[in-house]
Amino acid sequence: MKTLESAVAIRDITQLATSFEPERFRVYTARQLDKIPQLQMLSEQQRFDMRVVASVLPFRVNQYVIDQLIDWSAVPDDPIFQLTFPQRGMLAPEYFERVAQALREEWPTEQFNAVVAEVRTALNPHPAGQLEHNIPQLDGERVEGLQHKYRETVLFFPSSGQVCHSYCTFCFRWAQFVGDKDLRIAAKESSQLCDYLRSHPEVTDVLITGGDPLVMKTRNLRACIEPLLTPEFEHVRTIRIGSKALSFWPQRFVTDEDADDLLALFEEIQAAGKHLALMAHYNHWRELEPAIAREAIRRIRATGAQIRAQGPLLAHINDDPAVWARLWQTQVELGIIPYYMFVERDTGARHYFEVPLVRAWEIYRDAIQQVSGIARTARGPSMSSDPGKVEIQGVTEINGEKVLALRMIQGRDPDWVQRPFFARYDEQATWLNHLRPAFGEERFFFEE
Repeated sequence: MKTLESAVAIRDITQLATSFEPERFRVYTARQLDKIPQLQMLSEQQRFDMRVVASVLPFRVNQYVIDQLIDWSAVPDDPIFQLTFPQRGMLAPEYFERVAQALREEWPTEQFNAVVAEVRTALNPHPAGQLEHNIPQLDGERVEGLQHKYRETVLFFPSSGQVCHSYCTFCFRWAQFVGDKDLRIAAKESSQLCDYLRSHPEVTDVLITGGDPLVMKTRNLRACIEPLLTPEFEHVRTIRIGSKALSFWPQRFVTDEDADDLLALFEEIQAAGKHLALMAHYNHWRELEPAIAREAIRRIRATGAQIRAQGPLLAHINDDPAVWARLWQTQVELGIIPYYMFVERDTGARHYFEVPLVRAWEIYRDAIQQVSGIARTARGPSMSSDPGKVEIQGVTEINGEKVLALRMIQGRDPDWVQRPFFARYDEQATWLNHLRPAFGEERFFFEE
């Protein structure tokens, strides 16, 4: 039973959530940039630049983000504005000018699309072997809509969850959202997942991802999850749901018509003896500030589910130790477990968002120093690279050589896990393939 206090709180949250009811489901895409009233404060050139970038990389933003998260007095430097609205610097100058020319001269659709496709191909749409090495096989055939990179964990991409409430400008899965079927990872039906799991009893964790699975109606999400709750899949101990909904649409857990059904599903998962972890993506502490976002967190935790928070370190958004320290401390206060600080992946607009590895470690170190041990559960900075998750542990000197100390915290080969290794000190390197082995070695152990 809800207490009177919580009932009053929920009433207030509902009023907040519906205060812009006519715009409740309003979503803007690339073709509707000019219809966003707040953008009129920008120059005509800035708006044109946005259209150029949005022709290549996906753009989608909803009214909640516009009204509740962005500080329009600080635009264009506002971090949530940078997180959701396209910026000219996201495309290298040569790519920007090619698309801009085609847009100015109003090239025929076929020619324009060809230029855009060429630029997208140059942006490494599927990094870390997502298509080449991560798609598993069953009975000699590829199982589309699944990824199985690490022994214990399978990723499942339900077809109806391959969109988001809003898109992040840095997203490493941007290729899912540009309408090219050849670049998209999606399962036609959930039976593919069950068939695969029957043949792989070593799998203990299923991560339902996207896109964002929580754009799905609860009945559709339930259809994916309920088969995993049967005794046949006893070996599946943890169900994870990767989502940005807590940031971009907390109404999903509070006032959506099937919000209560979603929370009931969370309870059913745990009643079946499974651990449920909501893998929440946060990039800035401001995403935790709205009252409805905090109510969503409270309601999820009341089901017994855990919320684990992760996100990348990004130039223009959160490359500041104080931002991360406040983010982690606030998460702990709200009952969220800080989980990962990632390095921006080598795809899409990476040159705009990337931070050198040495600087990333310095930011992580300085942020960790500002919080207590209970917030130091955040691992990182971590690169989700082709061989596995590589953690930058620090800069040190060994036998007179300045080096980067690294550790493989997850790997394609389980024998690699927790193995330390060293790279030559390099202040410019932003990704694993930029590093060279220390001490005169020819290659890293995972390259052998």
